[in-house]
Amino acid sequence: MQNIAPDLWVTETQNPAPGLTTRAYLWTRPEGNVLFYNTTIESEFDRMAELGGVADQYLSHQDEITSTLATMKDRFGTRLHIHESEASLVTATTVDDPFKERHTAFEGLEVIPAPGHTPGSSVYLATIADRRYLFTGDTIIRGEDGQWWAGYLPEFSDRDALAATLDTLAELSPEVIVSSAFMGDSGVTELGERPWADAVAEARTALLDGRSIV
Repeated sequence: MQNIAPDLWVTETQNPAPGLTTRAYLWTRPEGNVLFYNTTIESEFDRMAELGGVADQYLSHQDEITSTLATMKDRFGTRLHIHESEASLVTATTVDDPFKERHTAFEGLEVIPAPGHTPGSSVYLATIADRRYLFTGDTIIRGEDGQWWAGYLPEFSDRDALAATLDTLAELSPEVIVSSAFMGDSGVTELGERPWADAVAEARTALLDGRSIV
């Protein structure tokens, strides 16, 4: 694991498909560490143990469901969170929080259902070391050329639901975007001076025009 910002660590990369890379992110906090997304690199669990384990794991969508969710729970007593529409897909272990509605999980973490990429896709807005990080899963990602794209998969995703989700995301005010899957060198994007609403609008326009990153 690598420390990429105060209280934020990232796992080694995995490549589930050609040109596609995924990572998981560990938020270290005195009240209990939080893991966003998932990793199947079991050697990373030893490093997580050194950092205090994992109290809670938040999945962004069904593609992150693997047998290592059970390993995480057995080793750390991790509480697993995923949208209720995809909770039944978890068979290796139990889901502790099959959530349905947008809510504040605790001070500094907002859980936001974001259907479209998959029915149970969700994003997480976390305030980490006084900065607002939006963990977007595969709902919206930045391409290698800097273009923002909606995570639309033909014959799988729901275009209308995804467009409505992007409208919701445009109302947020994150400073850093952290996607699950990404193309290029990193899934972490500092927005800088560019308004987040403009980035979302770019992705929404491409979505409605029938263009996609894949």
